[in-house]
Amino acid sequence: MKADYHMHTSFSSDSTYPMEEEVLRAIEVGLEEICFTDHVDHVASYENSDLVECRKEYLRLKDKYAGQIQLKFGVEFGMQLHTMDLFEKDYHNFDFDFVIMSCHQIDDKGFWNQEYQEGMNQNEINVSYYEYIYECAKRYKNYSVLGHLDAIKRDDPFGEYDDQYVLEIIKKILKLVIEDGKGIEVNTSNFRYNLSDLTPSRTILKLYYDLGGRILTFGSDSHQKEHVGYKIEEVKKIVKEIGFTHFCTFEKMKPIYHEL
Repeated sequence: MKADYHMHTSFSSDSTYPMEEEVLRAIEVGLEEICFTDHVDHVASYENSDLVECRKEYLRLKDKYAGQIQLKFGVEFGMQLHTMDLFEKDYHNFDFDFVIMSCHQIDDKGFWNQEYQEGMNQNEINVSYYEYIYECAKRYKNYSVLGHLDAIKRDDPFGEYDDQYVLEIIKKILKLVIEDGKGIEVNTSNFRYNLSDLTPSRTILKLYYDLGGRILTFGSDSHQKEHVGYKIEEVKKIVKEIGFTHFCTFEKMKPIYHEL
């Protein structure tokens, strides 16, 4: 099974890639299944108009390309504690197959623009980031996998922080994820960001495996043509070396296991 489970289209604020073109590209590169996971990042107000239009287009394309590729409807929740109720409304208003819970900002301060990191040292940035994810996972349960768990590395002004300094916090997160029957994703955007390891790192993936974690998805985090399905098959071989034997796709929020 060749699948990409993290894909953004023009329904995401940071992408202009038309959904149908992404479907055609996925077919071109030999993918059998894809899941659209356009961004929802609530800040001050509740807006779901993009999700409404996104689902309409998804349903049109699912029917049009039936028999050529399997399409699933997902979402990427850029979770924040103070807007959690808005994400819950979205979850109950839409029939998702799959939900990625990610952390892109804290207290409405973004990582990508360095607003959140301002005035903190490297340890403070990383500890607060992982502690925030832990609090989100403690309080919010309607998700499938945690997205790009160590993504703070790509926005750390001091460079990549060694996992060993925050491993106990990461371990707490992974234990909670496993206890709740959730999973994590392997996000191949690490190659685009020129990171030194996978996202999450081999250290984190090995820890997840050793703790008993088995729900694993793969996603390119695509925003344009060149990203679709990028290096997913290559990364599968790496996680197999760690010990994983299966990965997951989802339907109606239920994991479906496939051999690596």
